[in-house]
Amino acid sequence: MQAQKNKTTALMNENLDSYISIPSSLSGADVDTLFRGKTTEQIKKGLEDNNIDYIKVGIFDIDGILRGKYMSRDKFISSLDKGFSFCDVVFGWDSNDQLYDKANFTGWHTAYPDANVRVLPDTVRALPMEDNSILFLGEFTDEAEKICPRGLLRKVLKKADDMGYAVQSSCEFEFFLFEETPHSVREKNYKDLKSLTPGFFGYSVLRNSVHADFYKEFLDMCREMRFPIEGLHTETGPGVLEAALTYDDALESADKAALFKTFTKVMAQRKGLMATFMAKWSQDYPGQSGHMHVSLKDKNSSESVFYNENNNHNISDTMRWFIGGQQKLMPELLSMVSPTVNSYSRIVPGFWAPTAATWGFENRTCALRAITGSEKAQRVEYRIGAADINPYISLSAAIGSGLWGIENKIEPTDPITGNAYDTTMPEELNFPSTLYEAAGRLRNSKAATELFGSEFVEHFAQSREWEEREFRKAITDWEMQRYFEII
Repeated sequence: MQAQKNKTTALMNENLDSYISIPSSLSGADVDTLFRGKTTEQIKKGLEDNNIDYIKVGIFDIDGILRGKYMSRDKFISSLDKGFSFCDVVFGWDSNDQLYDKANFTGWHTAYPDANVRVLPDTVRALPMEDNSILFLGEFTDEAEKICPRGLLRKVLKKADDMGYAVQSSCEFEFFLFEETPHSVREKNYKDLKSLTPGFFGYSVLRNSVHADFYKEFLDMCREMRFPIEGLHTETGPGVLEAALTYDDALESADKAALFKTFTKVMAQRKGLMATFMAKWSQDYPGQSGHMHVSLKDKNSSESVFYNENNNHNISDTMRWFIGGQQKLMPELLSMVSPTVNSYSRIVPGFWAPTAATWGFENRTCALRAITGSEKAQRVEYRIGAADINPYISLSAAIGSGLWGIENKIEPTDPITGNAYDTTMPEELNFPSTLYEAAGRLRNSKAATELFGSEFVEHFAQSREWEEREFRKAITDWEMQRYFEII
C-alpha cells in the first residue's frame, strides 16, 4: 500500500510540474560559466535559457552602501551596451537619505538629474538566497565618475599600472551578531541588545560548533557569491566574528569586501539576526576592525617588488618607500579610512586601534604592520581602518599614499619595537581627533588632490563635514546623565 501511495504522489508531482515552473537557484559556478566574460548576445541567451526575467543591479555610494534595483531582462540587455541612468541624489544625501546642505556636485541647484552608469558584466554574482536571481554591479561614468568610489579606486590602480605595478589586496572585518531585528533595535532604542552568544570567547571551537549550521550556510553563501572567506573565527566579545577574505587583484578585492558587508547583513536578517559593522557599538568592548593587506608585484614578471632577500627583513627599497608614503599621508587621508563620527570612538589607546601613524615589523600595536618573510607573503597591513570603511575609498587611500611614497622616495621613521602606544610620535604623524578635523586635513592636502582629483576631495570632505554637523545636533545619553539633574 505504501509503495502505491509513493507512486501516486510521484505522478501527482510530475503532473504539477508540467503546469508550474519552479525556478531553481543558479550556483556560483553556473553564473560564472553563463555570464562572466561573455558577449551581450551570450548573456542574453543565458538569461533567456534560464528564465531569468529580472536582474538586480547595484552601485556603491560614497558611504559604501549598495543602492540598486531590479531591472527587466529587456531593459538590462539594452543597458549592457548603452548603460543606464541612475538619479545622482545618491551623491547628494547621506547614509540616512538626508540631503547634504553644501554639496557642489548635485543638489537643489542642479535639480538632481540622472547620471550615467555602465554595467560591469564581470562583476556578476549568484544570489543564492533569491531563487533564479543574479546581481550585476555598475559604476558611474562621465562627470559622476570623478566622485564614484569604484571609479576612484580604478584611477589609483591606473596610476599603479603606469608605474609598472600590479596591486593585490584583501580585507578582513570584525562584526557583531545580535538576536534582534530592524524593528526590535528601534523599539529598544538600540539599548539592551541581545548578542548571538554571551561572554568573551575568542577563537572558540565551542561557539562555532554549537552554531555550525549558521557558519556553514554563511561560508557557503560567501563562496557562491564569489567573495570566499579564507578564515572565520570568533573574536573577543559577545557575538563577534572576524572574517578574512581571500586575496585578489585590488579592484576585485574591493568588490568582494563591499559585497561581503552588504550580504552578511542580508543573510543575518533573513535568519532573524542583525550584523553591525559599526566601528564601536559599545564602550564596554573593543572596536571592530576593517584591516587591509596590500602588496605590489611587477606587472610584467609578477614578482614581488616588496621583497629583497639581501636586505634586513627582506624589505626592498620600494616597500620601505611605500610604507613611508602611507605613514606620512595617513593623518591627511584619515577621513577616507575613518569615515564616520563613530570611527573616532575607536581610536583610543589600549583598544587595538592605533592612535598615530606608526609602523613596525609584525607589530599589531602599529598603524602599519610590515609582514615579512617569503616573497609570496611580503605585504603591508594597513591597520587603522575599522569595519565601517567603504572598501573602495579606503583601499584608494592605502594604495595611493604608498604609490606617492614610492614616487617621492619617502623614508619612514624608524620601525617601532614593542608597544606603539607608549611611543611619542612627531606631531605631524598624530591623528586628527574628530571627523570634522580629519575632513579639513583632507581638503587641504595637496597630495590628496594630486592622487584623487579635486572633485573627489571636495565632495568627500564636505560629506564628512556634514556628517559631523548632523552629529552635533544629537543629545547623547552621556549628556543627559551628566547634566539633566546636576547642572
